[in-house]
Amino acid sequence: MNIQYQTDQLPDTPSIIDLYASSGLTRPIEDPARIGSMYYHSNLVITAWDGPLLVGVSRALTDFHFCCYLSDLAVRKEYQKAGIGKQLVRLTKEAIGDRCMLLLLAAPSAMEYYPRIGMDTVTNGFMIKRAI
Repeated sequence: MNIQYQTDQLPDTPSIIDLYASSGLTRPIEDPARIGSMYYHSNLVITAWDGPLLVGVSRALTDFHFCCYLSDLAVRKEYQKAGIGKQLVRLTKEAIGDRCMLLLLAAPSAMEYYPRIGMDTVTNGFMIKRAI
């Protein structure tokens, strides 16, 4: 497996939807326009490729100086446990720099994963959930 990581290649919407469906990450994949808009409005997208196949993605919103919200971290099921997610988080942190904090909301099934790759649990957060 020769995984290539890129920050300069935005995947097409069908590839993103296929990745989400394979990864187990719940996203509105029945609404391609919404998925495309999510990526269009994100300012830090790092991808992992096995040849032409999109196998992982880190999608974030950041100011590159103080805070970064890592909104999606997805890896195809058959590529999970190979260090791809950890590398995507590392590359995201490298891109935003040491002065910028990295925050994410974990899917319930991933709550044990993030501490294993060096992330701290946050208990001082609040949110207003999306309506749809």
